[in-house]
Amino acid sequence: MERPPATPTTAGPWTTRALLAWMMEAFERRGIDEPRRTAELLLEHVLQCRRMDLYTQADRPSSDVERNTLRALTARALAHEPVQYLLGEWTFFGHTIKVDPRVLIPRPCTEIIPTEVLQHARAAESAAPPLIADLCTGSGCIAIAIATHLTTASILATDCSSDALAVAQANIDAHGLAERISLWDGDLLEPVAHQLDKLGRSLDYLVANPPYIPDHEWNDPAMMGRNVKGHEPELALRGGVDGLRLVRPLIEQGPELLRPGGLLLVEFAASTADEVLALAARHRLLEGERLLTDLEGLPRVLIAQRSQVPALPN
Repeated sequence: MERPPATPTTAGPWTTRALLAWMMEAFERRGIDEPRRTAELLLEHVLQCRRMDLYTQADRPSSDVERNTLRALTARALAHEPVQYLLGEWTFFGHTIKVDPRVLIPRPCTEIIPTEVLQHARAAESAAPPLIADLCTGSGCIAIAIATHLTTASILATDCSSDALAVAQANIDAHGLAERISLWDGDLLEPVAHQLDKLGRSLDYLVANPPYIPDHEWNDPAMMGRNVKGHEPELALRGGVDGLRLVRPLIEQGPELLRPGGLLLVEFAASTADEVLALAARHRLLEGERLLTDLEGLPRVLIAQRSQVPALPN
């Protein structure tokens, strides 16, 4: 790891103003995304202050401990380590989620999933507490977002990574949701199907943000930023040659676990949108399939409903 400049260039004390300028200059030279915001976030974290304090208290001198901590974090940032990992947390759906290199960093596009579930559940006004499965839960951010706002829901959250499950459990415990979110280790739909057999019921919602990056995007430097590839877990990102290695079985087999009227929501790569929609359209149990767009206007989440009408035999 390359070391950052030894000290800020200043004749006086190492103030917040000087540290901010030093970090921004280093990040700009290295081509770090959003150099000012990255520097601000790291300063807020180390100084334990608000963003406005960086400017209203710009002449505050820093301590030796603060400078040493900032130098270490700056060196990691210059190696393109995501700022979310440097902070050890990130915000998702208004909740602080602990993150580290064992899990995918929560992204705004994934907030589409809890938004749709909450809107649908409130409109349905069902008296029965909903049962939800969150597959490939990672940090547990989707399950936590839903459970916090849908206070009667029980959630089965699964992942095949024991490291990810450890992070998810820490987040669930931190939000006081251990009684309503249970974690299960296993491959995709298998642990959920097993639990449903024991419960003797079906799901109201099946949601997933699975690995979905196709190989051609993974191998394209223009598509995969240096702060993603080599830092975030490959297991949580790559979706096989066409990006559908996990998306396809979720769409083809997931509806079997839903009650009539239950919803399936799956995040996917924008480049696979046509095939994802076609998979849902061909399914004998699904209806009303449509694609939801992210903040950039790209197709990002499939939503479809299990038919209320019994399916004809094959």
